[in-house]
Amino acid sequence: MNTVFGGTIGLIRTLLLALLAVPLAAQSVDQLAGKNVSIAKTNYKGRNAIQVIAAPGAENATSNVIVKDAKFRDGTIEVDLAGQPAATAAEGARGFIGVAFRIQGDGKYEYIYLRPTNGRADDQVRRNHSTQYSSYPDFDFARSRREAPEKYESYVDLQPGVWTKYKIEVEGRKARLYVNGAEQPCLIVNDLKLEPREGGVALWVGPGTEGYFSNLKITAK
Repeated sequence: MNTVFGGTIGLIRTLLLALLAVPLAAQSVDQLAGKNVSIAKTNYKGRNAIQVIAAPGAENATSNVIVKDAKFRDGTIEVDLAGQPAATAAEGARGFIGVAFRIQGDGKYEYIYLRPTNGRADDQVRRNHSTQYSSYPDFDFARSRREAPEKYESYVDLQPGVWTKYKIEVEGRKARLYVNGAEQPCLIVNDLKLEPREGGVALWVGPGTEGYFSNLKITAK
């Protein structure tokens, strides 16, 4: 009886992963739940995509799109994304865009994101802040810079509004970010701040971002 039950659970999990491997733009917007964003199915630079625009005035780390029924603890999350400051964005907008994972019922989550306008800035300090790990709500970029300067940020070549391959590998307290198919990670985090628990996955955008997502693939271990 346990074997049959276990086999059924395994089949359901396989079917769910197969669904999540379908290119994001081919999935229905009904499979997504937005918070402080507008969502639309669109074509961006010749590719079907989901457009996500942060709501004006939304506080940092409060704009995201939950992928319904997705559960993730360890494994990989891959997506093609493009982020840029929206037309009405404030001067400090960077096109912040990435993925939130292990989202808990109390709202806490881990996230790794990019700052596309920093990648080719004519300022080395800004370039050094092209990628970022944070944990909501207690460990944001300001706290990480104050307590551990440069530990949770790094440089990677980026351009605003350009399709970028994004992949994170997560296991326990560790996470690795790979960009544009590189063999080596551009950001290494060995001490994720939350307890390693299964949770939700979301497409993430920061204040003033106009973002696009395609080809989402979630592979859980």
